[in-house]
Amino acid sequence: MATSAVPASITGSIPRHVAIIMDGNGRWAKKRLLPRIAGHKQGVEAVRRVSRAARVMGIEVLTLYAFSSENWRRPAEEVSDLMGLLRRFLKREVEELISENVRLKVIGGWQALPADLVEMIREVMARTASNTGPMLVIALNYGSQAEIVAATRRLAERVAAGELTADRIDEAMFESELATHDLPPLDLMIRTSGEQRLSNFLLWQAAYAELLFVDALWPDFNAETLADAIDQFGRRQRRFGGL
Repeated sequence: MATSAVPASITGSIPRHVAIIMDGNGRWAKKRLLPRIAGHKQGVEAVRRVSRAARVMGIEVLTLYAFSSENWRRPAEEVSDLMGLLRRFLKREVEELISENVRLKVIGGWQALPADLVEMIREVMARTASNTGPMLVIALNYGSQAEIVAATRRLAERVAAGELTADRIDEAMFESELATHDLPPLDLMIRTSGEQRLSNFLLWQAAYAELLFVDALWPDFNAETLADAIDQFGRRQRRFGGL
């Protein structure tokens, strides 16, 4: 249960929507001469503590990049391990999500995951659908370029069917076709492990988000690291193209 107060180190505004590219599980394990699965297990623990900390800090939406559409290229054993960790996470967290009034949303091509996992995701989303508090969004089998292409295709089909004229398509209409259409605009994108790229994550949504690249490996990320990131966000001047 989340019981702490907002850290005193946070002096500026709190972002409504924070997204995190959770990177560095493998390197965390390698540094400790452990198998990669050990890093992924610790990464799941980081998800639990960071999602709790985000709720305490008043973040409305936390979006986590858990499994990209490119991650299928990893060894089959590692992919299987990741799916197993996801199953355990959902089983372990569902009651807390309900009690904490958190709504779970999953974006990406998650319907292509193993059938039992798809049913589990559907069940957890259904059980938390009426919750009115913070949202935890998990991106599974997600790729932003594919999301943008799919949105474009749906609009093109409407034009071809005569339901829509091309000159009516604007940014708002396009955004309404994205998986994040019901979320507040993305304010802050964090990537762990020192890498400085977006890796096909929320490319459209990140147009005016603040970007923050931190050296901490994901399994080491915690409430204090998140508080520091939020404090840095609060000290930035967001102009959105203006002066």
